[in-house]
Amino acid sequence: PQAYHSEIRPVHGSVGNMALLQLRTQVRGPAPIAMDVDNDIVDESLYYYKSNIFFRTYEVKSEVDRVLIYVTLYITECLKKLARCASKSQGQQELSSLAIERFDLPGDPGFPLNSVYARPEDPEKMRQYLQQLRSETGSRLLELVFNAPDDKPNKWWTCFAKRKFMEKSLSPPGL
Repeated sequence: PQAYHSEIRPVHGSVGNMALLQLRTQVRGPAPIAMDVDNDIVDESLYYYKSNIFFRTYEVKSEVDRVLIYVTLYITECLKKLARCASKSQGQQELSSLAIERFDLPGDPGFPLNSVYARPEDPEKMRQYLQQLRSETGSRLLELVFNAPDDKPNKWWTCFAKRKFMEKSLSPPGL
């Protein structure tokens, strides 16, 4: 079996060697906002997550795949937080904090996939783009994980919190 790759075609340039993609979002940032798009990279990442998470290797075929990889790794970070949340409102607070906390960019010593990502020429634009992706991913994932009337996290999502895509994690070892 092979991992799933993005089918989205980049049309808005790049930041570093990641495609700058349209997002269906209210979150401000460098990604063009496209509310009329059926599926964006966040939708695709969430859709392929449960399949792709089992792969230890992933062949990068495009700049869009680098965005898919980052969002997939970020989904795991979100699930680690949500697995410990007792309610949707607590989950929302946790993910809002996670989206804006300090994080490493490609080229930083703590970034887990420096072999696949280029150091951005405009680090601030990269930080804003990743923050926009993180915020939108967190809010959509929250709706999937807390989708039942009992306000408890869905175990069929949280069971993936301990898995590592490509044997990597965005959080430092021990967290």
